[in-house]
Amino acid sequence: MPTPLVLLSARLLDPVTGAFLPHTALAVSGGRITALGDDQGIRAHVDASTTVIDLKGAVVTPGLVDGHLHPVSGAELTGGLDLSGCADVEDVRAALAAEVRNLAPGAWLHGWGLDPNVFGDRPVGIAPFDSVLDGVPALLLLFDAHSMLASRRALELAGVDGPRTFGQASAEVVCDERGRPTGLLQEDAACELVERVAPQPTREERRDRLAAALRAMAASGLTGGHVMDANGDSLALFSELDAAGELALRLRVAPWCQPGTDAEGVRALIEQQGAGGALWRTDGVKIFMDGTIDNGTAWLERPDCHGEPTHAFWPDPEVYTRIVGELHRAGVPTATHAIGDAAVRHVLDAVEKAQAAGGRGPRHRVEHIETVPDDTLGRFAALGVIASMQPTHCCDFTRADHTDNWSRRLGEERASRAWRCRDLRDSGATVVLGSDWPIAPYPPLGVMAGARHRRPSRDLTQDPHGPEQALTPLEALQGLTVNAAYAAGKEHEAGRIAVGHRADLTVLADNPLTTADTVLPDLPVLLTVLDGRPTHRDASL
Repeated sequence: MPTPLVLLSARLLDPVTGAFLPHTALAVSGGRITALGDDQGIRAHVDASTTVIDLKGAVVTPGLVDGHLHPVSGAELTGGLDLSGCADVEDVRAALAAEVRNLAPGAWLHGWGLDPNVFGDRPVGIAPFDSVLDGVPALLLLFDAHSMLASRRALELAGVDGPRTFGQASAEVVCDERGRPTGLLQEDAACELVERVAPQPTREERRDRLAAALRAMAASGLTGGHVMDANGDSLALFSELDAAGELALRLRVAPWCQPGTDAEGVRALIEQQGAGGALWRTDGVKIFMDGTIDNGTAWLERPDCHGEPTHAFWPDPEVYTRIVGELHRAGVPTATHAIGDAAVRHVLDAVEKAQAAGGRGPRHRVEHIETVPDDTLGRFAALGVIASMQPTHCCDFTRADHTDNWSRRLGEERASRAWRCRDLRDSGATVVLGSDWPIAPYPPLGVMAGARHRRPSRDLTQDPHGPEQALTPLEALQGLTVNAAYAAGKEHEAGRIAVGHRADLTVLADNPLTTADTVLPDLPVLLTVLDGRPTHRDASL
């Protein structure tokens, strides 16, 4: 077979041991690593069609994989005004005012990344921005993407003038004591009331935004991602980009199963498994057990400081348990969004019940796991449940002194057990790391750094939140390589630099294990290889 790619003068990093392999070069054919050796030996594989890249001592790791992201919705949601850098209400007001000045009459304003901490002790609502958004239809997505603020004009256009009832237990049009909407819409069902009357981008615009987002991800060192939704025409877009050779990441996709999904809907999800193309595949089902702590919709064993909430996203959690059992028997892995302690416990109970009835079966996952008590930790390893975590959420949306919205809602006891990456790993759980983009930035070196330092990325001089929960550099690397491969059931063909494994590779200017936490996000990504094909190449190579 022809050898389309050869890499020479490399330092090949083993993410299991943290040591460099004895080899300095590799050959790729058919999307797989076909040979490892020294430069001279690997040169024997070169033919007229081979691209030969001298890495000049750069470090090669297995391709970095984001364990939780939303590329299609992320490409759409990040197309408006970025509010993630706003520290207080005045910052938001100034950013909105500048945007309004450039809006055409009647045009909608879209913002994203709004941190509820900007409101301080005030309730989250549109009132502080009424004067700036007077007559302007606007939707401001909060950073968790589970809630948004709608301006008075947007609510008027959507005909939303009071509370509504939804099939999702956590969904709500938040209203004041007189029954008037405050502008805060919680969970998808409520947000869609206004979103559906807002202008939508064309399909071509959405396709182009998605392709550009994936290229940028590849340039950051990502070769793959575990996609936690298949909403709208996502699968068609993946298929189209794949067929055109424009899919810059290898994607494992888990469609949603929402409350109200009937037996026919569950069968359809089962039948959909395995569908895909060369670089994407439907593999698993994503389910929500709760919402978020910041907007008061996470399922907690004890209410937060506002008395919220002690109920699940599913009106009847036992229906969730039954569906997990059906998917388990069909061999379909599940990935359940569970942030609150009660939600995580219920997911583990459901998996335990499914295994008791049907054997070990597929590898299930819990996504987020923001706070859990001690007695929950060991159950992950006992049940073989993957702990999928996003450490940069702890870094950038909470504070070490617990003055942030998340911590104040939970109180000291639960805030002190935030994002227990270390405890989960030490208990034997497989910990997979990701960004949950667009909730947090996707560059994987930033995710690894956050898992190591647990400090706000905007100000690394601040104290870390729960430094005892930090991962070592090697453990953080494993979270985006071997552990991600294991979670996908591909540990025998991905996550390592070995003959026969996928030629998905990330090339860095230096060793990420010895690069300081504070500068790791800026470590140059020199080359990204997907399926044996460069998707990013620095001009220095």
